Amino acid sequence: MAERVIEADGIRLCTESFGDPSDPPVLLVMGTGASMLWWEEGFCRMLAEGGRFVIRYDHRDTGRSVTYEPGRPAYTGADLVGDAARVLQAYGSPAAHVVGVSAGGALAQLLALDYAGRVLSLVLISTSSAVPGDRVLPPPTEEFTRFVSAAQVDWSDADSVIDHQVAYARVLAGGRRPFDETAARGLVRRDVERAHDFTAARNHDSLPEGELSQAPLSSIAVPTLVIHGTADPVFPLRHGEALAEQIPGGRLLALADAGHGVERADWATIVAAILGHTAA
Repeated sequence: MAERVIEADGIRLCTESFGDPSDPPVLLVMGTGASMLWWEEGFCRMLAEGGRFVIRYDHRDTGRSVTYEPGRPAYTGADLVGDAARVLQAYGSPAAHVVGVSAGGALAQLLALDYAGRVLSLVLISTSSAVPGDRVLPPPTEEFTRFVSAAQVDWSDADSVIDHQVAYARVLAGGRRPFDETAARGLVRRDVERAHDFTAARNHDSLPEGELSQAPLSSIAVPTLVIHGTADPVFPLRHGEALAEQIPGGRLLALADAGHGVERADWATIVAAILGHTAA
């Protein structure tokens, strides 16, 4: 494990790698508003022990990467897609297996469309189509919508932010499994304390798209595995099913009673699926 700050095109991004650089590379792309800590170290180590060189990184405005004034991000969603390519370039990897969760799954899709030569395969977790289509997909659950609309948090107070983020994590978990509040609170606290400015992550909520690809998902030509929880409150399961249908050869792995994200209870299943999917 080695943390490394890279500089590319004037952008500073904090990264961390696990495993042997001679092994097949796996780039982990977290959802927007979340640092690389949400790809938990234990999960990364399991992948590395399976013979993969694992790279995770902080998005801009999260963790120890470049941070902008809250409310004034000087970048777009397209720039976040480009950052994934910048990380691979800094590590000397012409291409990698790319694993994205939530909005990170959308970034991974766009990376495969705009930087096709950089992507060997895709694993898309708890996400939906990054390209607008004509399919009618179900909205978030009522519980999720109520939480988002009623949330009250003092972003100037770390304890208030931590309480809010833990409550948010509980809702994301979907409610069908026991929720480990102690583990969630520890992870959130580390994330808040590690960030240059934890309020800057809110910049991701209002980013302009920038020059994103308008190519159809049917033009993605790499092996794609979609992993989706049956209790996902943000993107109900139909989103994952539709995504696997849109990408040629896409396969779906449904996780019974799993919510939104990479839950510890599913680590063994998800790691085994990623290792199998990237074995070729």
